[in-house]
Amino acid sequence: MADTQYKYLTSINSPAELRHLDIDALTEYCAELRHFMVECCAVNPGHLGSSLGAVELTVALHYVYATPEDRIVWDVGHQAYAHKIITGRREAFHTNRTYGGISGFPRMEESPYDSFGAGHSSVSISAAFGMAKACQMRGTKEHVIAVIGDGAMTGGLAFEGLNNAGASPATDILVVLNDNEMSIDKPTGALDRYLVRMSTSKWYNTLKRSLWRMLGVVPALHRFVRTAGNAVKQGLLQNSNLFESLNFRYFGPVDGHNIEELIRTLTALKEIGGPKLLHIKTRKGKGYAPAEADPATWHAPGRFDATSGERIRSTYPAARYQDVFGTTLLDLARRDERIVGITPAMPSGCSLSIVMREMPERCFDVGIAEGHAVTFSAGLAAGGARPFCNIYSSFMQRAYDNLIHDVALQNLPVVLCLDRSGIVGEDGATHHGAFDLAYLGCVPNLTIAAPRNEWLLRQMMFTASTADHPTAIRYPRGIGEGVEWQDTPFELLEEGRGEQLRDGSDIAIIAVGTMANVALRAAERSEHSVAVYDLRYVKPLDEELLLDVGRRFKAVITIEDGIIRGGVGESVAALLQKHDLHPKMRHLGINDRFVEHGKPAELYAECGYDEEALLRAITEITNNR
Repeated sequence: MADTQYKYLTSINSPAELRHLDIDALTEYCAELRHFMVECCAVNPGHLGSSLGAVELTVALHYVYATPEDRIVWDVGHQAYAHKIITGRREAFHTNRTYGGISGFPRMEESPYDSFGAGHSSVSISAAFGMAKACQMRGTKEHVIAVIGDGAMTGGLAFEGLNNAGASPATDILVVLNDNEMSIDKPTGALDRYLVRMSTSKWYNTLKRSLWRMLGVVPALHRFVRTAGNAVKQGLLQNSNLFESLNFRYFGPVDGHNIEELIRTLTALKEIGGPKLLHIKTRKGKGYAPAEADPATWHAPGRFDATSGERIRSTYPAARYQDVFGTTLLDLARRDERIVGITPAMPSGCSLSIVMREMPERCFDVGIAEGHAVTFSAGLAAGGARPFCNIYSSFMQRAYDNLIHDVALQNLPVVLCLDRSGIVGEDGATHHGAFDLAYLGCVPNLTIAAPRNEWLLRQMMFTASTADHPTAIRYPRGIGEGVEWQDTPFELLEEGRGEQLRDGSDIAIIAVGTMANVALRAAERSEHSVAVYDLRYVKPLDEELLLDVGRRFKAVITIEDGIIRGGVGESVAALLQKHDLHPKMRHLGINDRFVEHGKPAELYAECGYDEEALLRAITEITNNR
């Protein structure tokens, strides 16, 4: 469907214009929004399924509330593509997640309609409550709405926000629970089962029908809600629900794809003060048959044919590091019955699903709860198990205290596998694993490993499984180097021992993880004689190797796929200075900044540590010794 065939989409450039449409026009507009998102995401991949499921909700929110003065806080932002299109970014939507284009997530600096930035889950209720409290303090009447998916409700921060907001009955906040029975993978846990029971409960649905019959008369509903406290509801219904026990007035469940019902409900709820929760039922991938049939795959499907729904599958010249992890863990679990796998809601993304298919009883998807994942792993280790806890590097930031207090302080043999370390690409600043080397390097008892290829990841996992202390193994998103790894014999590595990969006389490059491969390629191209070292383990450092480098070379470059400040390069420099060795040094990595979104190659170049930047650094430091 070309732009000229859209009846409404191309004429709506703001929520104010949207509010001129009637219900029939809004229904057609929703269909056009879905078509436009599918057409754009087919050629420029993004998070499609969640946004397709939230179209009517997004339209209804902007139709009822006076945004941007009224504020919508989107949890994560996977649901927010329709929001971006409605709020003046339709023409820029084809640049979504591309270098220099708009972000795939809400960004406060991108639009006044983006009330709060969110790339990690479960933040919306706390942030929205803070905004609502600020409005209350200054005596203004803006409405604040938090939109949270049912998967994000498994995060502890969401419950902390509910608990705090529920204790402030005079603060006006609406939480919309978008219940599609999915996060990225199928959600797990007691909350998911609870929501299913609520949405199928006879007494709740009887109450719902009674409430919705009154929605056409706002004062009647207002009086009912104002007088019907939790005690009355318990007496009438002989039950209560989780949200009411936290002092949130509960409404629902409501059909989240019925635009007329949503508008009527939200209009009524605007007149009710205090903390409220609206429970809506939606379908992830709604309106696009392939996405409805397989919502997990179509969460972020990559490129596809919009007409047929056939995905354009990438062919990989080598194995993905994620699959090396999953396959190796399965091999280890077959050898050692103590080994278990843990993930916070990412079994397919991290490839723990490979183990789940054969040994479901030894794998634990704990929901979007990184802190719990780490402390649960500590408990498993204290009980005699050998837990491998796989968390994306940027999400591990949320479990830092758990790592220090529950794992490292007690010196428990937990293996943290930090997937998506370093630059990750199009998801941008909220997802880059830029900080792990810096924030892990100062933690006592913790060994930190960084493989440069698939074989080393396999061997580092095996070595960690035999250790009597905690280990973190950090590796990047995407494909490896194509070295032989699968079914290779396990070999015990010496922790804290690096490796010389290439000899030279002019300059030495000390590399961390996959940056060793960049260093080798640059060294081969350089006109200078360049030695290359792979640290393998960045904690403990190989002091013998590094001191030898410091004595032999007058110029040293360190390169790491992470933040320079507090990173490995600074640790190497401190060690050399401690021993009165002072080669001229250059540290390559990410400077003191957040890195935006784009293809990894574009971002490595921007940050100054791709192959070309390394070649320039070799020439500059060698010629200016």
